[in-house]
Amino acid sequence: MKEIKELDLNLLKLLRAVVETKNTHAAASQLGISQTSVSRGLAKLREVFGDQLFIRKAHGVEPSELAEKLAQASDEMFTPIIKVVESYRDFEPREFDGELVIAMHIFFLEVYGVGIFEVLRAVLPKAKLKLVYWQPDSLTDVFNGHIDYLIHFEGYPLPQEIYQHHLSAIKLCLVARKNHPVLTKSSEWDAIHSLPLTRVEMDGINSKRSPIEDIYQSKGYQANVALVTHSVKVLLHKLKNSDAILYGSSYMTELEPELACYPLPKFPKELREVNIVGGYLQTKRGYPLNQMVHQALQSYFDDVVQPEY
Repeated sequence: MKEIKELDLNLLKLLRAVVETKNTHAAASQLGISQTSVSRGLAKLREVFGDQLFIRKAHGVEPSELAEKLAQASDEMFTPIIKVVESYRDFEPREFDGELVIAMHIFFLEVYGVGIFEVLRAVLPKAKLKLVYWQPDSLTDVFNGHIDYLIHFEGYPLPQEIYQHHLSAIKLCLVARKNHPVLTKSSEWDAIHSLPLTRVEMDGINSKRSPIEDIYQSKGYQANVALVTHSVKVLLHKLKNSDAILYGSSYMTELEPELACYPLPKFPKELREVNIVGGYLQTKRGYPLNQMVHQALQSYFDDVVQPEY
């Protein structure tokens, strides 16, 4: 391991060139060095990673799987360094043409995605934007620099290394089809506890039950979970074509006009609304790019008005 840490970074550059060209002469030409220097570099790489790093062929060399993975990893290791340099240069938002990756819960992507895209496009017109949904390995991507900013529910477990700030709050309601045969009469527990329940999948939480299911259990009921999905479109289809319910918000009625909001049953006060937080690495709190994104998204959410019901 010590040998790897002390490895000359130029050798990794050489490794990538040989993997790409599969020819020492072509690699030398690409790097602007002699073929002898390439051969010496390959010898040093073999000392560290083994003789089978490259296999000699009649007209070049064949990279092993290890060589290909090392080339990919060495390319990725420069990403955080490049982002640091870009962030501390004289930052001009309208000239920034780097990549900006924002990951968020899939519900937020569906409801706020267009608005977030528009506000970021306005302040960073040349940026390469990626708006993606939060997945089980997204936290790892935050730490390795592949995700710049996240948007999630306040209750989602995030480590202390992630700086979080409040963006907005969402009032909850029962969402179901218009003229629902039960909810138009009552939304008390004794009337609704057996209704089919739907919810959006929450990636990254190792729990057998959702918080809603825990509430059902505390009331002495077993939640009848009929659908758990990543797809908001599938969720909307289920709700408007059945008696199923969703503990959601009035935003869903904007996505599907055939749905309506109904009052919650007796619910813990702290669960009658959910907070949205934004976050990024504590180590990036001084980065001009992160500060710009933070301000732009806070301004956007400050202007968002939740539909009344």
